[in-house]
Amino acid sequence: MNNKAIGSSWTDVRKEIFTPEEILESDLRVALMGEIIKARHDKGISQKKLEELSGVRQPVIARMERGSTDPKLTTVLKILEPLGMTLTIVPIKEKRMRLKPPFELNLSKNGGKHPIKRG
Repeated sequence: MNNKAIGSSWTDVRKEIFTPEEILESDLRVALMGEIIKARHDKGISQKKLEELSGVRQPVIARMERGSTDPKLTTVLKILEPLGMTLTIVPIKEKRMRLKPPFELNLSKNGGKHPIKRG
């Protein structure tokens, strides 16, 4: 949408500023953090309580949830453990399509899977 009164939409601007790969990476990060936030809320755990359970400081958790930092994998795993979750990497069943990441991430919880994939 390009309305002269209000300008381009965020989707259009985003496509102009970022490469398709950067957009996919960002979308994956947002989906992963969204699942972590949802799991924390579902368990009724505050960021401060998650700090106590995981050993990851509350300000780091807040920055992760806000998307203002790119956490290390070890940090993500420390946070997932007290939420009863872990990351699982599984092969993609279909041929890799243009602009799709070469992997699919799943958050595993109580034996179930919560896919985080670009589709």
